Amino acid sequence: MHELNIPEIVAEVTAAFERYDNGLAENDVAVLNDSFWEHPLTLRYGVAENLRSHAEIAGFRAARTPAQHAARARVLENTRITTFGRDFAVANTEYTLVASGKKGRQSQAWVRMTEGWKVVAAHVSMLAEG
Repeated sequence: MHELNIPEIVAEVTAAFERYDNGLAENDVAVLNDSFWEHPLTLRYGVAENLRSHAEIAGFRAARTPAQHAARARVLENTRITTFGRDFAVANTEYTLVASGKKGRQSQAWVRMTEGWKVVAAHVSMLAEG
């Protein structure tokens, strides 16, 4: 079994996660693209899209309008980062969209690559209302 939550590894992944989240808040497409593994096997399943490569993810980011971005402003809560050894982690968070109050979830698998921590798979979903 891999050692869980080595403090310095948790700190590294937390910093990568926060860099990505700040990129979302600022619509910094370069940071968002850099946060994902640049590979055809990278996945991001979004609320309304299935993106099956880094190229598809980057294309999705490039096509997002400022209005679409503004509607996605969010507040995070219950973020949990768990590391397994020194090279793999998962980050999960819940969020509330500021404009609508709708609640969602985000999960990411992070792997240490030679160029740093990268998301290799992500899933974003909204909770059903009611």
